[in-house]
Amino acid sequence: MNKKPIYILGTGLSHNGSAVLLKNGQICVAIEKERITRIKHDGGNDAAAIQYCLETEGIQLTDVDLVVQCENFEIPSRDFFRGERLFKEKMEPKLISISHHLAHAYSAVGTSPFTSCNVMVIDGCGSPLEQYLLLHQNEKESIALDVFNSIQMQCEKDSFYHFDGQDMIPLFKDFSEMSDLSSSEIALPTTKHSIGGFYATISNYVFGNMDDVGKLMGLAPYGKTGVYDYEVFEFINDRLFVKEDWKTFLNQPSNGYTFFKEHFVYYANVAKWAQEQVEKAVLQCIKLRTKQFPHENLCYSGGVALNAVANAKLEDTNVAQSIYFEPAASDNGLALGCAFYGWLSYLKQPKKEPNGSTCFGKHYTKEAILQAYEEYQLELKMIDFFEEPELLHYSAEALLHGKTIGWFQSGSEFGPRALGRRSILAHPGIENMKNHINTTIKFREDFRPFAPAVLQEKVQDYFEVGRNSPYMILVDRTKKEHLENLRNVTHKDGSARVQTVEASWNPKFYNLIQAFYELSGIAVVLNTSFNKKGMPIVETPKEAFDLFRETALDVLVIENFVFLKN
Repeated sequence: MNKKPIYILGTGLSHNGSAVLLKNGQICVAIEKERITRIKHDGGNDAAAIQYCLETEGIQLTDVDLVVQCENFEIPSRDFFRGERLFKEKMEPKLISISHHLAHAYSAVGTSPFTSCNVMVIDGCGSPLEQYLLLHQNEKESIALDVFNSIQMQCEKDSFYHFDGQDMIPLFKDFSEMSDLSSSEIALPTTKHSIGGFYATISNYVFGNMDDVGKLMGLAPYGKTGVYDYEVFEFINDRLFVKEDWKTFLNQPSNGYTFFKEHFVYYANVAKWAQEQVEKAVLQCIKLRTKQFPHENLCYSGGVALNAVANAKLEDTNVAQSIYFEPAASDNGLALGCAFYGWLSYLKQPKKEPNGSTCFGKHYTKEAILQAYEEYQLELKMIDFFEEPELLHYSAEALLHGKTIGWFQSGSEFGPRALGRRSILAHPGIENMKNHINTTIKFREDFRPFAPAVLQEKVQDYFEVGRNSPYMILVDRTKKEHLENLRNVTHKDGSARVQTVEASWNPKFYNLIQAFYELSGIAVVLNTSFNKKGMPIVETPKEAFDLFRETALDVLVIENFVFLKN
């Protein structure tokens, strides 16, 4: 008689909401809410994301053994949270809550290769102190005494843990007072003294919104070092604080894209300064914690851990022998952490070894693809490749001849990066390809870079350090002899945010790059997410068809079907 599997559901209800389903300790389905609702960074109510997970796995809510949840400032009620929840008026399954940084920490260790490690979490704002102590009553001693002297509301800003293979032991937790957002001067969002809050503030100053921090990192290489000498961060008793005096020189906030373009050099210099300040603060904070609590393995999570430039500099230090950068380091990873907390800490089950994949979305059947195609068949020509090698050769030839491809394969990626399941692909070296994609396909700013996806065993041939970077979360530098062939995936300063592609969990994408290499002699393709500016990455075949029709994409590949415009 087969033993019933243990299902644990993790749900994140902050911004960038998501849901994750574990089956016997391993991820079987995971989805970000924005992929379903088509609203970028969507969060709050978790019904849509949970329903997606249950339907994909073919189970009911009653089959779930435990639900673990995490928000930011609240502990959501069972019945309602920004809308009715699926648990309303149901006694089962059991629902428990954990704090924000603990969820970030478990998301890193659960997906990491380590059986034991230290964990650094750095973001903009985590759980309020009062909520944290309510959820974790015995962990007061890991918090600096100065924190308790404040009468203002305070929230987590950086946390350092030790993971012993089962439980997360807090070693040093820091909290920050909340900002006075009514102040007329520049105020950090929510917390006064966080690295993530500072970077979001500069994003708002340069682009007019808090959500373009990744874009800020792309702008920084156009700026010059040393234009501004203001120091933002200081450490007092090993605690990080944000100074006030740098705010005085930020007196020209952007008021639209035209204004931004007119003052491009100014904003590029501000971005360069801000990026360098963040890099220094991240390295100093992590060095301080690891010096006090050394360990050979380090996991790193929280929104700031998506800064690929700072990550590469961290990897070049000797803070740990091995560093694992959580691919879904932002709040989209909270649900992962909730699910792994349930398995490891609550149920006391052994950690399962992950296979390295971050792709946990639904697989769409041939019937579902053809059904979506019905709507467009008068406009599109379809080729059905029965043999995969023929499909790969056709696609590689299209890339060789300068065609752009919308590439849709298997279950979608979980996290902010397209890694060859929901990607737009192109030749890395054809003149003007970068501008063509930015202007006519992505409809975004011309300074924004694209990533090189390279066969893992060839990375040292093309890039100076040759980092192993399967999640596109580390930068490297393109070797001089390859600058021409990789002009579309090398940034202004010679850097590149590399993706090393492994055959073990990304076989079809690996085989496509191999086929392109055989034709072109280049083991690299341009890879960017299958979306346009302001849109979440496509999830369904219908969304892929819609984007194909409204952009200048040349070829759409969905599984083994190729679609061309009539």
